[in-house]
Amino acid sequence: MPTLHTVRKSPFERNALASCLRVAQPGAAVLLIEDGVYAALRNTQIAEQISKAMETVSFYALAPDLQARGYELNEVIDGVQIVDYDGFVDLVATYGRVQAWP
Repeated sequence: MPTLHTVRKSPFERNALASCLRVAQPGAAVLLIEDGVYAALRNTQIAEQISKAMETVSFYALAPDLQARGYELNEVIDGVQIVDYDGFVDLVATYGRVQAWP
């Protein structure tokens, strides 16, 4: 069963996302929450890495966390799916196994 990885720290301050991507298997998903949503933004030094990772891993970003940080949904990398809290719950139910990255 594929894993849903949740990343809540900024990739510009911590290495949680990099560690997550090293172990994420094809078919897994990464949900960016809290400060982790910074990884979903276009025109950053990590945007190309995220786009490359999307070849095998699905990416999601939590809309309320993007908006709380002053970002519009159109500032997100193409292919990163935006979800609300209900979508978060749906992802947990769909994947069954969740790995939270501190």
